[in-house]
Amino acid sequence: MTAPVPSHLSWPAPAAVLPIRDLRPIVDRLSSIATSHAQDVTLLPGLATGEEEVAADPPPALEQIVDEIGGIEAGGSRVLDLLVEERVDVGPYTLLGEHTTYYPLYEGEDVAVVLTLDDAGTPGAVHGIGEDLALTLAAEDLAGWMTQVADALEAALAQLDARVVELHGEDAAGKDTLRAEVLGELLEQHLLADVLGLGAEDDPEREAALAARELPIVAAAGAGAGPLPTLPEGATAVADLRGAPLGARVAVIDAELPGDPLDWHVAWRAGGRVLAVVPD
Repeated sequence: MTAPVPSHLSWPAPAAVLPIRDLRPIVDRLSSIATSHAQDVTLLPGLATGEEEVAADPPPALEQIVDEIGGIEAGGSRVLDLLVEERVDVGPYTLLGEHTTYYPLYEGEDVAVVLTLDDAGTPGAVHGIGEDLALTLAAEDLAGWMTQVADALEAALAQLDARVVELHGEDAAGKDTLRAEVLGELLEQHLLADVLGLGAEDDPEREAALAARELPIVAAAGAGAGPLPTLPEGATAVADLRGAPLGARVAVIDAELPGDPLDWHVAWRAGGRVLAVVPD
């Protein structure tokens, strides 16, 4: 097991800060959801609003937003984490590059959702990473993913009471443990299942649907010419998601490339829309 990565990474500087005004509508919406559903949802305080010191090292580009909001907990579990306190380089992060090239927004057991960061530390697209290490385009940007979180929360909360009663009876409606369990299941259904490929191995139809969304990884030799951006030195292969719809997948570890797949890592180009496979 690789040891946790130390805090205070060497982030690129100067990084352009993502203005809070661009995220204000979704921050306010998440805050309103938490206020209206305080039994089930908690808005985590930001660096400037919390009373306790947080050992997080967010990208400088997120400075304004993480001052206000640290994330969202639903049923006691973090469904959006903007102040990650411990980072590792195993599990879903195995094929990713340096820690300054991505930032986790959600972490489950062997799965994750990450915000891509370019060489200057500028945030780009959001990708889900499944147990099979396949990457799925989850959102155009951070605001898009936060909007999906809000949509999923509202849909799950609207179904929560009836679902708890359906599964556990009338007396269960006020029991926090049961509510948390059911809310987690609903959020998996509304938010995480597709972008993480959850449960596909037990559902042939879903597995086929996910496979149909896969984009090819092609040899990088000569691919840097023409419409593609300049690829990293030594790039072996590339997958181009520009113009692809949300939900497009890239099965990096299944690419027919020489050597051990675990000796590769992914480098982002075009705001996280072009994935280059580079030997470590």
